[in-house]
Amino acid sequence: MQPSQEDKRDTKMAEVAAFARHDTTTIGARLAELAEEHPGESGFAIIRYGQPALAARIALSDLAEKSLDVQYYIWEADATGRILADRLVRAADRGVRVRVLLDDINLSGRDARVAALDAHPNIEIRIFNPFSSRRFRALDFAVDLARVNHRMHNKMMIMDNALSLVGGRNVGAHYFAAHAESNFRDLDIVSGGPLVRETTSVFERFWNGAWSVPVSDLVGECYTERDCQAAIAVIREEIRQDNYPFPLEVETQKLIDRLESIFADFVWAPGEIVWEDPSSIYEGISEGRMNKALYERLRTLEHELLIESAYFVPRTVGVDATGRLAERGVNVRVLTNSLAANDVLAAHAGYSKYRKALLENGVELYELRPYPGAVDKKIVSAESKAALHTKAIVFDRKDVFIGSFNLDPRSAAINTEAGIYVQSPELAGQVIDFMEEGVAPENAFRVLLDDNSDLRWVIEKDGVRLDYDTDPNSRWYQRWIARLIALMPIDKQLCLFTWPCDASSHAWSRNGKPTNRAAGLTANASRSGRTVSFRRPRDGSFRPCG
Repeated sequence: MQPSQEDKRDTKMAEVAAFARHDTTTIGARLAELAEEHPGESGFAIIRYGQPALAARIALSDLAEKSLDVQYYIWEADATGRILADRLVRAADRGVRVRVLLDDINLSGRDARVAALDAHPNIEIRIFNPFSSRRFRALDFAVDLARVNHRMHNKMMIMDNALSLVGGRNVGAHYFAAHAESNFRDLDIVSGGPLVRETTSVFERFWNGAWSVPVSDLVGECYTERDCQAAIAVIREEIRQDNYPFPLEVETQKLIDRLESIFADFVWAPGEIVWEDPSSIYEGISEGRMNKALYERLRTLEHELLIESAYFVPRTVGVDATGRLAERGVNVRVLTNSLAANDVLAAHAGYSKYRKALLENGVELYELRPYPGAVDKKIVSAESKAALHTKAIVFDRKDVFIGSFNLDPRSAAINTEAGIYVQSPELAGQVIDFMEEGVAPENAFRVLLDDNSDLRWVIEKDGVRLDYDTDPNSRWYQRWIARLIALMPIDKQLCLFTWPCDASSHAWSRNGKPTNRAAGLTANASRSGRTVSFRRPRDGSFRPCG
């Protein structure tokens, strides 16, 4: 007797633990050997550019033998999204167990395809903090903003519990130098060794948490393996029509062929994963892991702090911190987006009103140019605009943080985040080389104060210094809108429904008390004695798939 689809779903729901025997797979065994030579340490490598970053994700999918655990804030329905989805399916066809956790923020209109892929016997997809209304999401923003405002911003991929990839990149053409109009500068870190098991534990915490809901519980229809095969056929036909601009198969195979040399070049050092627990945020008892790990390190700084952050909103507390660092003789350098490069105007508005104060405190301030000379030498179009998406910090050229955490209030107090912190001067040197490229004159404006304490933007072109007295390469209406937004209480809006907006309290509330608007919905899970739940489809169609 063949098991029903309902039985299969129950089985998938039971298989929530990570693959434990990481050292029994081909790559897991090799990394276990290397780890024995470096007790108490893990191995690390960074991925600087878009094409290798996509090839690395494909390679993880192709090399997986037992499990793939995938967690992303954004998974675009574009060529790169389809390619990676296809690779996950191919892995599942080989018997690899695939678990995919997606934030619901950009899945509007895609429930059917996602649910169809979930019908694969070796694939399970869960949605973090889903919108109650699957068709009219604006309703949730209107009546349930205190809940839906909080998103899972993490980005990670774990193969066989042996090799992980964590960083700032989502899945989409913008992140892999494949978009014809705009591409992001970003950074990933690959890890092997004991830290991978810690990373998997973090994934498990999210996967098994009350806020992660099986996509099959959100859709109003039953999807079968036949639906899955039909969806896969459509995806593969779309991939053929996409005519992807880079030779991905060649790039991926080169990476796989070089795997042993890559492992030989690993930097072995102590490291940890830093993250924020979504359940503790909801309960209003967050320990502020991200803030503690990063901001506490500032107290021991002796010489230098290097920051590359896409969305940099220091607020008054951040400005004051740079002042105290300056008093101790610590040099601070920041690279963020210029107005012309920034893809989030509100973030630029929140940052721009602190520029002068930062400069007065001695901060070296750089802003990425929208059309740089050499940020990523391999992009689909030379006319493509650049934007900064990196989230990286180097402390005293000794320690490194790479992850999803922007230095802004939303990352600090609203979204969940995850990143890797490594104590290694060698790895720090590699990240510094990457950062130096970013602040080079052909890639970034240097922001200065003139004799009248007015802002100036400086670049060098053909050996000649060029000065601007307003945000370069921007249009008048962009500057006007940014200034208008900056006049608003933007900091409070970035920390919407968080009180107070600091590392010590991340309660989802308007008045300092935890709110549980979601508790009035149909329950699907509970944690710490509190109901956490979401509305089922309004048509009530929850038919068993059998």
